[in-house]
Parts: sequence; C-alpha cells; structure tokens
Amino acid sequence: MEGFVNVATAFGLVLRNVRKRENLTQEQLALQCGYQRNYISLMERGHNQPTLETLLSLASALHCDPADLVLETVRVLKSGSVSA
Repeated sequence: MEGFVNVATAFGLVLRNVRKRENLTQEQLALQCGYQRNYISLMERGHNQPTLETLLSLASALHCDPADLVLETVRVLKSGSVSA
C-alpha cells in the first residue's frame, strides 16, 4: 500500500514494526501496557493517537526509548509515503 501518511498513520506503522520486531502480538502488548487489544489495533491502523502517558507505556513494554518511537515517526512522515 502506498499513499500519503499523516501523524497517526506514521505512528501506527512504527508501532506495528517495533511490536513485530519484539515478537509480540497485539494482545501481548496490550496486556503489558494495561490496554485492550482493540486499542493497540486502532493505533496501528492510524485511527487513534497515543497520549504521552500511553507513549511512555508502549515504549517501556517494547523495550525502547520513547524518543526513538517519535523520531522514527518523523522519519516516516518526512518520507511522505508508506509501504506495507
């Protein structure tokens, strides 16, 4: 899929990629963060955007720095498109 990327879509792509790199399912990530699986799915599809608190929780569960999630999101945004 190729197309214009907004912030929510870019973050969702980054979240999905990092989650898969950590070999976690949406359910496993949700349980570690205290969220519903559906919320993770909505973020990954660009329908919801995380709060700062959620970003910190996600980063902790994904064993990464929250800044890395943001920087990667900016990189995706600057590229202007997404390939999935």
